[in-house]
Amino acid sequence: MPQPRALGDLSVTSKTYGDASVLGDLYQSGCLKALFPRANATGLTGVFLNTSGGMTGGDRLTLHATAEANSRLILTSQAAERVYLAQPGPPAQLTTTLRVADAARIDWLPQETILFNGAALRRRLEVDLAPDAAFFGVEPLVFGRVSMGETLTKGQFADNITIRRDGVPIFADAVRLSGDIAGQMSGPATAAGQFAMASLIYAAADADALLKPLRALLPATAGASLIRPGVLYARILAPDSYILRQSLVPIIARLHGAAPPKTWML
Repeated sequence: MPQPRALGDLSVTSKTYGDASVLGDLYQSGCLKALFPRANATGLTGVFLNTSGGMTGGDRLTLHATAEANSRLILTSQAAERVYLAQPGPPAQLTTTLRVADAARIDWLPQETILFNGAALRRRLEVDLAPDAAFFGVEPLVFGRVSMGETLTKGQFADNITIRRDGVPIFADAVRLSGDIAGQMSGPATAAGQFAMASLIYAAADADALLKPLRALLPATAGASLIRPGVLYARILAPDSYILRQSLVPIIARLHGAAPPKTWML
């Protein structure tokens, strides 16, 4: 008999009120919820959480966010997202769509997604930018609970990131891993045994000027490139989530323009 699956849907909109970015619209259902700490000068911060405690095969979480003109929306997670052993059937699905209007900005700063052995996850991030909108996104990923000696000898992971500006694709990235993921990540041409990874995308008018400062902050197991004018991309590898986070925090502070959200420090 099919088991009940966790379903969650969250939609958030930021708008301006005077000089501040405030909450416009909010819709939430199922296991996906949002909290909004006290407003600050940086922008409206939304903290989303999965009340089911993690994801497994068949779960579906969908997050939509819009930053209206001249507003800034910062989105982060309350904690790391855990993806557990999947039963036979469809994978867990996590879909995020972000829309950023004229002179607006979204900072997408979730904490780590941790894949347990046997996990199956299909993840998609789509970002639509107005001509002069800005976006900064981080996607940290951990392959197994390294501190507990876990390795991913089986699993499925499919990840797609697509960013468009004024309807034109400006960035696309896809990752596909299945089977013995730990073995695949151990190759010298893949990750050389590094089991934590993060992708960073910065799409804004000042991206070109930030390439050199970003490279100065990167560890030896990382690289950054200017994909095209106005689009900066970096990938970081680390042996575990702790060391990955040590690398990420100063980089986030530099590209975010402020300290990472407080949930990152808990």
